[in-house]
Amino acid sequence: MKIGIGLPNQVRDVDPTVIPAWARRAETAGFSTLGTVGRIAYPGVMDSVTLAAAAGATSTIGLISNVMLAPVWPAQLLAKELAGIDGVSGGRLTIGFGIGGREDDFVVEGRGPKGLGKRIDADLEEYRKFWTGQPVGGGANPGVPAGTREVPMLFGGMAEASFNRMAKWGVGYVAGSVPADWVAGHFDQARAAWQAAGRTEEQRLVAIAYFALGDPDKGRANVHDYYVVSGEFADLVSANMSDTAEKLRETVKSFEAIGATDLILNPTTDDLDDIERLAEIVL
Repeated sequence: MKIGIGLPNQVRDVDPTVIPAWARRAETAGFSTLGTVGRIAYPGVMDSVTLAAAAGATSTIGLISNVMLAPVWPAQLLAKELAGIDGVSGGRLTIGFGIGGREDDFVVEGRGPKGLGKRIDADLEEYRKFWTGQPVGGGANPGVPAGTREVPMLFGGMAEASFNRMAKWGVGYVAGSVPADWVAGHFDQARAAWQAAGRTEEQRLVAIAYFALGDPDKGRANVHDYYVVSGEFADLVSANMSDTAEKLRETVKSFEAIGATDLILNPTTDDLDDIERLAEIVL
């Protein structure tokens, strides 16, 4: 199982200048991947901007979103953003998509929080057209340079349609921020959908978990604040945050046991020294 680390882009009132430094230090520490968390209506840094900054600050580490809220974006604009990030990173980007559910994240006129499943299915068709160089905007020009690849996609969600979408379009599944015993069933559903679709290539099964080591109390308060609009779920996520070496090792073992191919450990503070603290424990 590969172990990555999140970027602190959705820690409340994060210092944005931390993000490139965080990316560089995480790459030096030996993590496999840098991850982002995505919301619009929260005082953080946009996940697309964060991924672009990380791409420019690093040269080898993988980049992943877990998850980006695809339906809040106009499809062709998002396709171009993602193609550009993947291009400048040298093909290191994997996009984890979700459909979202918090109404305040849907700020673009005409793209409200209704019909999200149908919308993302239509958007996925648009992404493929865009990435394969078909003309854009009714003219003759494509929107991407020649040689642009289709960005690999992961899909989150718990509805049957989410697993079917993953099996049709994706390279794997990304789970929510819940304990491994909750995730195990979702991984089984993802495997079953993959097999039913006749997919034979290796499937990525990505898990995420939260941690804070330098200031656990602040970290726990931050992650609870981020999820507070979700009611009792905020209590679950904050209570499950790893704040000691023992808890982190237990978390890693629990996700290894259910067959995760990747575990992204998301920070709940922007304390740069937590990168090396974490690396000493889990790498």
